[in-house]
Amino acid sequence: MDNTFKYAIAGEDVPGKDLSMTSQTHSVRRTDILALAGGIAFSLAFTALIWWIGRYLAGIPHLPDEGASWYYWKLPSPAFWSRATAWGLYLAHQVTLWGLIYYAQTRVKKYTTGLHPVNVAALGINALFIYLHLLQTQVWYDGLAQDVSIFTSQGSVIVMLVWILLMENSRRGLFFGRKAPIGKSIVQAARKYHGYLFAWAAVYTFWYHPMENTWSHLIGFLYMFLLLLQGSLFFTRIHINRWWTVTQEVAVLIHGTIVALLQGNNLWPMFAFGFGGIFVITQMHGLGLSLRMRGAILAVYAALVVWVYSGRGLAKLNEIIRIPLIEYLAVFILALLIGAVLWIARRVRPAAAVTAGE
Repeated sequence: MDNTFKYAIAGEDVPGKDLSMTSQTHSVRRTDILALAGGIAFSLAFTALIWWIGRYLAGIPHLPDEGASWYYWKLPSPAFWSRATAWGLYLAHQVTLWGLIYYAQTRVKKYTTGLHPVNVAALGINALFIYLHLLQTQVWYDGLAQDVSIFTSQGSVIVMLVWILLMENSRRGLFFGRKAPIGKSIVQAARKYHGYLFAWAAVYTFWYHPMENTWSHLIGFLYMFLLLLQGSLFFTRIHINRWWTVTQEVAVLIHGTIVALLQGNNLWPMFAFGFGGIFVITQMHGLGLSLRMRGAILAVYAALVVWVYSGRGLAKLNEIIRIPLIEYLAVFILALLIGAVLWIARRVRPAAAVTAGE
């Protein structure tokens, strides 16, 4: 395959070549892009369905809200079947996706501009479980929230976002295009196993919540649908398209900011400028933008910070560094953990080989 073509379909730059003059990139039928477009349309339509059918949940009783650590949308008295269906369907969904990822990694192994049969299977399975979740909510209501903390759901998404920062360090760097001193083997391990972690984060969060029709739920489920869609398109070129992948990273900025506004806790700038800060420090440097364009984006970000905090008060300016500080610190902690696992694995393997040869 021509290198120009390979880079073009991956959303990557080709050194010394102008892709605008490469007619070859326009002659290939991109089934993976059609699948992405169809998946986005399905996600929007199903989110609208959740909004419409949610009216039938109006009579569900709830306990009084007890604060930030309390999850409001769960039954006061859970029944056997509400728990059994939530956990049973979650586990079935989770194990099935992990099985498909393993199959793809061991049998497919190559990227395509079309769809592998395993992609079609993943798309169909995710669509099936999305429908089953809607049915389960309408009949039994409860998600996993009945038995596990809200912080586990939030934490799973944070781990995924941190994992992406680590995994992309070798391509776009961590701080203004500069790479963090993280070992190549650590980044390679993060790339190799990211599918399993991301599938867990998406599926666990998806089944944590009932399909309620509050705006917070609708925005959250739309985000989960897009993550499941991305997870279904493994080993396709659109799966590694830098504009599509960064869109999913930035989507958490939109989700977090809107939810904070809806909750009325006046913390929306922490989410908007926190995740926005990660975009200008890290994410935009993997898009192939010119230095002038990146400078302009940084200037707009700084101007918005000055505008908002001139009225909000400089004493609260520390809000904008909370999320970046946590995520960047977590990147290095995650790198240390992966490095420790690799170190242990390297020492276990020789010992196992010696034992087997005795």
